[in-house]
Amino acid sequence: VEIVAWVSAIGSEQAPEVDLLTLNRTQVDSTLARCPDAPSAARMEQLVREVLADKDSIGGVVSCVCRNLPAGWGEPVFDKLDALLAQAMLSLPATKGFEIGSGFAGTQLRGSEHNDAFVMKGDRLGTASNHAGGVLGGISNGEPVQFRVAFKPVATIGRAQKTADFAGNPVELAAKGRHDPCVVPRAVPIVETMTALVLLDLALRQEARGV
Repeated sequence: VEIVAWVSAIGSEQAPEVDLLTLNRTQVDSTLARCPDAPSAARMEQLVREVLADKDSIGGVVSCVCRNLPAGWGEPVFDKLDALLAQAMLSLPATKGFEIGSGFAGTQLRGSEHNDAFVMKGDRLGTASNHAGGVLGGISNGEPVQFRVAFKPVATIGRAQKTADFAGNPVELAAKGRHDPCVVPRAVPIVETMTALVLLDLALRQEARGV
């Protein structure tokens, strides 16, 4: 099983779609932004520099693909593969959203457009599209599992902000010291590791059942 995560967006800067079957760690780590598309990475890095100069912070999106995952991992109800991934990702600091496959964009499609038709792929049954993100009914279907995780802007910033003390009196808060203007690139290996832990648990369940 291969797990590769990358930065697909920082703020309003969105990277184009990548080839999920060939994307590798070398491509991801080739830029400071950990975005495999060099032009997009350059824009993201410039945006972060501008945010830092303003003593502010910005969030973004980490995407992840899991390749060569066997069909059959997961459960149909409480321990669905997608539910376990969502739980793991939303347990990470600064996360505020999770979507798998087509995610929220899928709500704009009709069922006839969104359904993944089954086709033969060599010697196995697969799907022509992958709007489901590699998971059907909570169980892996043999297609790449792909999902995205949203990270909010860091709350601790150098810019003075209005707040209140314990007594409710209005005060100003300006953080001191070193604080990252964007944690999204740092989250890439964490997303990969948490994904690996989820998949390993499911693999061990299959082994225990003798599957």
